[in-house]
Amino acid sequence: MTDATPFTFERQNRTPRTVVILICVYAVLIGMVILFNAAWWLMALLALPTLPAVLDITRDTNAGMELTPDTLRWHTGGRKAELPLSEIDRFRFDTRWDFSVRVSAILQTGKRVRLPDESLPPHRAFEELLQQAGCKVERHHFRVF
Repeated sequence: MTDATPFTFERQNRTPRTVVILICVYAVLIGMVILFNAAWWLMALLALPTLPAVLDITRDTNAGMELTPDTLRWHTGGRKAELPLSEIDRFRFDTRWDFSVRVSAILQTGKRVRLPDESLPPHRAFEELLQQAGCKVERHHFRVF
C-alpha cells in the first residue's frame, strides 16, 4: 500500500428525502384508515418496516469511513471498526442482482470483513480511491452466492 492523502466520507441519516418519504407513507396509511375504513391494526403492521428510519431520524445518526495511509476506519450508528491496511489482502466489490454493490475487505488470513453499505462512498469513487492508495481491487458481477 502506498502513501496517499487521507480521505473522509460521512453521511447523515436525517435527510429531507427520508423525512418526505416517511410523511408520505404515514399519510397514505392514515388515509387508508379514514377514507377506506381499513383495519387500523393492519395499517400499523404495514408501518412497522418504517420504524428503523424513524429511529435514525430521531437519533440523527450518521455513517462514514476514513481511509488513511495505514488504516481503514468506518462507523455507522453506534458501531465503529477499523482495519490496518497491512492486514488487508484485497477489496472485493460484488454487484448483486438488484444492482447494489457490496464491498468486502479480504484479509491476509482469508477472512472476509463486510463493510457496511451506509458507511461507504459511491462504489466507483471508492474503487478509484482504493486503487490510488495502492490496494488491490477485484470486481465480481451478478454472483448468486
